[in-house]
Amino acid sequence: MATVTREQVEEMINQYVRSVGLSVERTYNAERRIWDWQVGSAKIEVFVQPIPMKDGTERHFLRVFSPLMLVPKHDELRFYRHLLELNDSKLGVKLTVLPGSETVYATYERDINGIDYEEVKTTIADLEWWADTLDDQLKQQFAVSDR
Repeated sequence: MATVTREQVEEMINQYVRSVGLSVERTYNAERRIWDWQVGSAKIEVFVQPIPMKDGTERHFLRVFSPLMLVPKHDELRFYRHLLELNDSKLGVKLTVLPGSETVYATYERDINGIDYEEVKTTIADLEWWADTLDDQLKQQFAVSDR
């Protein structure tokens, strides 16, 4: 498996951003080392996250997120069951709730070892499509008023 650096993956993200007609300067936050933009109704966030290992090394993961909606306070059990069922059928994307958060995210993550531009491009484009589709479907199905 080819060794790929964080910087190489970050350049692949820049390449993707440019390929879809966006500006790296407008999408990249250097302080947070994260890219974000809008696709339809979905906000997309992309970054490479270092994870420390017990041996003192780090593994780096490509992470693509999109906040979909707040967890509805009504019918939570049915809502969470629906999310788990979606996790089983929507390949490549998982639905998550971050610790301490009430926001449901469409999430994709992958160790960067062996990744190439085609996989980065497919990963981001797939998450964009799923996020823009699922946020509308979930909000409609679980019509949420402001909590």
